[in-house]
Amino acid sequence: MIYVKILGSGCPNCQRLERETREALDSAGIAYVLTKVTDYADIAAYGVMSTPALVINEDVVSSGRIPKSEQIVIWARERETA
Repeated sequence: MIYVKILGSGCPNCQRLERETREALDSAGIAYVLTKVTDYADIAAYGVMSTPALVINEDVVSSGRIPKSEQIVIWARERETA
């Protein structure tokens, strides 16, 4: 089980990152809990300067872009046992 957070205001790119992340993890059969973080103070606490950002098990793995599905799965698998 991994814990995923999408950091962002809810803009179209943030929504797209959420959708792409869910699709990637579902297709890879990875169990996850996904939450959205929209509060700017909470986002800033992660050191993120541009959104959308992707956090897996409290590690910021991407910010300011939408990574490819394959990369999301790689990051998730690296953190599954961590």
